[in-house]
Amino acid sequence: MMAIVFPDRRKAGRHLAGKLSHHAGRDDVIILALPRGGVPVGFEVARALNAPLDVFVVRKLGVPGYEELAMGAIATGGVRVLNDDVVDGLTLPSHIIDAVTAKEEKELARRERLYRGGRPPLHVKGRTIILVDDGLATGSTMLAAIRALRDSAPARIVAAVPVGSPDTCEAMKAEADEVVCATTPQPLLGVGQWYKDFSQTSDDEVRALLARSARGRASSDSGSNGFSEHGAAGELRRHIVRLSGEAGDYDRLLEAIGEARFVLLGEASHGTHEFYEERARITRRLIEEKGFRAVAVEADWPDTYRVNRYVQNVGGDLDAEEALSDFRRFPTWMWRNSVVVDFVEWLRRHNDAIGEGGSRAGFYGLDLYALHGAMKAVLRYLENIDPAAADAARHRYACFDHFGPDPEVYGFIAGNEVEKSCQDAVVAQLVEMLKRRPVPTQPGTSALADELFAAQQNARLVKNAEGYYRALFLAPESTWNLRDRHMAETFEALVTHLGQDGQPAKIIVWAHNSHLGDARATDRNRREEINLGQLIRETHERDAFLVGFTTHHGTVTAASDWDAPAERKNVRPALADSYEALLHAVSPERFLIDLRVASEVLPRRLLERAIGVIYRPETERVSHYFHADLAAQFDALLHFDETHAVEALERSSEWDAGELAETYPFGV
Repeated sequence: MMAIVFPDRRKAGRHLAGKLSHHAGRDDVIILALPRGGVPVGFEVARALNAPLDVFVVRKLGVPGYEELAMGAIATGGVRVLNDDVVDGLTLPSHIIDAVTAKEEKELARRERLYRGGRPPLHVKGRTIILVDDGLATGSTMLAAIRALRDSAPARIVAAVPVGSPDTCEAMKAEADEVVCATTPQPLLGVGQWYKDFSQTSDDEVRALLARSARGRASSDSGSNGFSEHGAAGELRRHIVRLSGEAGDYDRLLEAIGEARFVLLGEASHGTHEFYEERARITRRLIEEKGFRAVAVEADWPDTYRVNRYVQNVGGDLDAEEALSDFRRFPTWMWRNSVVVDFVEWLRRHNDAIGEGGSRAGFYGLDLYALHGAMKAVLRYLENIDPAAADAARHRYACFDHFGPDPEVYGFIAGNEVEKSCQDAVVAQLVEMLKRRPVPTQPGTSALADELFAAQQNARLVKNAEGYYRALFLAPESTWNLRDRHMAETFEALVTHLGQDGQPAKIIVWAHNSHLGDARATDRNRREEINLGQLIRETHERDAFLVGFTTHHGTVTAASDWDAPAERKNVRPALADSYEALLHAVSPERFLIDLRVASEVLPRRLLERAIGVIYRPETERVSHYFHADLAAQFDALLHFDETHAVEALERSSEWDAGELAETYPFGV
């Protein structure tokens, strides 16, 4: 047979697909590619045959010092196949083989987690499996894969490669039901000799190709969840704007936002890299192109105000990581992560470029947990400008001293009226703070006004946090409303403060979908619960633009319990009757939908997933899903089908280890 030199693996896959055309269009065929080099080949085969694509992880056991020479291979499922000719010919001792095996088993497990994420494996029982690689030399890798697959009872196994050794291809017929070697040069010399471009396939390329190919899987799955190609998924596909990572990704979103002054950017979890990264990208454009002047986040005011001082170049911190040092309360990864550091540094550079007198952008917090931190901030402010007022505030706040540092202890004791509450004291201090005015006769009056405003917000936080913790053990269902009303109060105070210079306040909010999506369109409405998004919509109407974020599967940084270590957890594929499953059927990639335009074809009530700082996949339906009307909840939606865990600045050993896929060690 005349040998062919292929330009690259993708072209080789197209050629191989022509040799497999008798399998095209069959609904019982699955393509399993051997990563990494087999995935570009398998991608083209799967596309040509209209078959789903997945990976089957096999690791070659290279001879130490001569790693390209395979003495065997291991595969998912604990299978090890040794090449007796190599082992006996080199008289390799068993302890050397075992050491190499142990090392490759770790890499095999890593790749299982990396390539699959939370995506379930394809079911192979009773199916025709086409095992694809970029070539066959010794055949040990393919042999290990075939033997591992046999335990899962496929109907038929086809071994298929663009190029292979004639002897190996012939010998493989004893193991596979069908062997297809598109070209069999003699001598082979090495698989790479028959490719012009045989550069190493990267992990990112493997993940990207699997995601692109998953469209076929979404279509085949749609019959079970009702999202058929000619139904909701097919109709919605006409409305999506694909996101490619290019500079113009969010042109359509900014166009849809128009003249809205308040843009609320959500997240479906508190630990997803893509949500943080893309939210920051959108925010940078809103600040640069539409003149937004503030980012208000789901975090405590005193912690974020230190960051605000850094980005305004009025603080003493040397860099963004130091400016984020006050975020030490669980969950630290929410704000002490690499994406937030990069964004804070960008915001500092942006403000520095504007210079004095320009309209700089600030960074503020909306939440109310930092009871003691806010009290300290009030006292620090008053000590600098009015020592007598500081003494009075210290006397009022001393009410909390004998309860200890844990505000929940205060809430339990005061809420059950074991001791008198501090309600009167914190209200009195807030009233006193709101009466204060900055000195108007000195230069820098604007900065003084900012510092007073910050102190007033801290006093507001103390007052509202006291009520929150006191209600925590008596009426926990009401604490949700207390918290979101506090966030709304802080937001409105920020609107007023930023608008004092005659320019319209334009604010971007970062918080969880459950806070920013209109609560009236969710199950919360039945429990008479409100949220920040609803309150801003009711007050500002068309000036508010709400953007939700969703994902179908992947990994997330989350804990198993409150105050537990951060873990890198697998996010299960979305439940079949959820919006996330519908969006996965629309496209297994990333895209934008203007929900105001697509509302007519969007189902009105499905499940929606919410992962906070705790993720419990074993009780996912009860713990993390609720019913919602997506088109009424948000104005636009960003869907990232496969997502990844955000990387905290301080990574725990649990996070580094990650979580094994649910299918480990079988994976098929």
